[in-house]
Amino acid sequence: MKNKKSRLQQIVELINNNCIGSQEELSKMLSTKGFMVTQATLSRDLKMLRITKVATDTGGYMYIIPDSNNIQDKLLQSGQMIQKNHSASFVSINFSHNIAVIKTRNGYASGLAYDIDMSKTPEILGTIAGADTVFAILREDVTHEQALQVFAKFLPITIEPI
Repeated sequence: MKNKKSRLQQIVELINNNCIGSQEELSKMLSTKGFMVTQATLSRDLKMLRITKVATDTGGYMYIIPDSNNIQDKLLQSGQMIQKNHSASFVSINFSHNIAVIKTRNGYASGLAYDIDMSKTPEILGTIAGADTVFAILREDVTHEQALQVFAKFLPITIEPI
């Protein structure tokens, strides 16, 4: 019998690395890792970890972990980037004066906004996220080209030389 801390860590790892849509699916994945849990225990674990479900663009659901990963936060704040797969969720970016409008697939905007905010880049004052759109407010003196260089850390943007 493996301990609760190990089980919780495994749940976080599985949800971070897989698109899991049900407790049954998560339970089966846990069992392959040696964790046999009841539905009630799994439900309590998900509640304790504050894991939630979001709608996917295919009409299903998937579990997500709230943006509170302390290691990731520290790396983002220090300017080091964790290679996240925002490329699969990114749709487009456009500008209106000092506002960048970033379109994503449904459900991905808040994670992207969080990563941008936690990076604490001086060019970006802050973000506002909806389900599929991030508004990033640029500092007044930041050009769109400079902003694109910042966003290229998070998004699959190709910066062309001027």
